[in-house]
Amino acid sequence: MRILATYSIKGGVGKTTSAVNLAREAAASGGRVLVWDLDPQGAATYFFRIRPKVKGGTQRLVSAKGDLVEHIRASDLPGVHVVPADFSLRNLDLHLDGSKRPIERLAALLAGVADRYDVALLDCPPSISLASESVFGAAGSLLVPVIPTTLSSRTLLQLSTFLATQEHPPALLPYFSMVDGRKRLHRETMAELRAEWPDLLPTAIPAASTIERMGPERAPVASYDPTSNAAAAFKQLWADIAARLWT
Repeated sequence: MRILATYSIKGGVGKTTSAVNLAREAAASGGRVLVWDLDPQGAATYFFRIRPKVKGGTQRLVSAKGDLVEHIRASDLPGVHVVPADFSLRNLDLHLDGSKRPIERLAALLAGVADRYDVALLDCPPSISLASESVFGAAGSLLVPVIPTTLSSRTLLQLSTFLATQEHPPALLPYFSMVDGRKRLHRETMAELRAEWPDLLPTAIPAASTIERMGPERAPVASYDPTSNAAAAFKQLWADIAARLWT
């Protein structure tokens, strides 16, 4: 099972929309997909039309007797299962800190379902915290959406600098998100970052009104607007990621 995490230090950059749409594309390509919503806001859980409830709360989930299996729910999308979020995740750092080997805890929980799935996508809240470090210990790759602006690109550097201090860091797979090609700043920033970061994935996700419709539709873009540029972009982005992971 390949473990990926949609992650950024900065909020509002498109992590959850990416996780939901990439899960759909991974399943459409034949993969068995598990999405673990680690954000207490539970946006991915909402998009997948699943009740935001972690039985026994996060403390029970990450305890020594915790098990992911009892929390997994089927979604409306064939091939996509979800571990939902609820507000108890706001205390994830606290509960990890009280467990043995907290950096390894999420990896251990995922190991228990590794034979059931081809891909696990962890949708993470923005921060650098103990929970983040546990994600880094579990994930083989971090999918990092970057809006082509100064502050967003700055957090990519901060993340790269932090990961460089880790003994076994996950691979960093950044890509552009919420791109408006009409804006000169976006075009210039993208050109500069592509020169500085040769590992940037080639596909950029546009800023598009059809992506904003995910809220009322509660579905990935390809489910309600399959011919849109945004749906095509998520499909191609998954192809970019898969090429990095399986070649």
